[in-house]
Amino acid sequence: MTATPYVSADPRAGRFEAFVDRLRDDVYPEPPSEQHTELARHMWGVLKQVVPMPPGTRVLDVGCGQGLALEFFRDGGLPAIGITIGDEDLAACRARGFEVRDMDQSYLDFPDESFDLVWCRHALEHSVAPYFTLAGFHRVLARGGTLYVEVPAPDTACKHETNPNHYSVLGRSAWISLMQRPGFDVVDTAVIDFAVPAGPDTYWGFILRKRG
Repeated sequence: MTATPYVSADPRAGRFEAFVDRLRDDVYPEPPSEQHTELARHMWGVLKQVVPMPPGTRVLDVGCGQGLALEFFRDGGLPAIGITIGDEDLAACRARGFEVRDMDQSYLDFPDESFDLVWCRHALEHSVAPYFTLAGFHRVLARGGTLYVEVPAPDTACKHETNPNHYSVLGRSAWISLMQRPGFDVVDTAVIDFAVPAGPDTYWGFILRKRG
């Protein structure tokens, strides 16, 4: 007997998934640079001042790259899982002993309320549907859990909006509105200004708490 392949009752869902899968071709490896390392370490320190991070805090590192922040979490005694869709990044993380999974940020395969902290540094701008992605972060966070998001600002010398796999480079007020809609409250924000060879650049950091 030949099994009948499953066909979604709504073909629109399949078309969207196929579209997202094609975007894997735009993925590039993310070896940590000295500048990104220092910026990430600084914001990790800021986050810990705002939100207590006792040992045992469960962390999801979204778009973990080659384990830059996973090292911070391990040093702090925090059980962390990283997700990425880059083969080179996955291999680099596993070589360093980190727990990582090949998973798209918009399709989180974790039970509800699995984490106390979702760390999403320079990943959300790669989502074609950031509202949908944020709703997924909200689902996997425990009540009162923390979401840290950092994204590049548009219209800087780096022209982040022209990066081939930056699909959502939005204005600051647009990000705040979008983050509140799934059920997050804004705890604190940061404007991160720095210089690169091309000129001045800016990142925005958002510390958010899940309502409830």
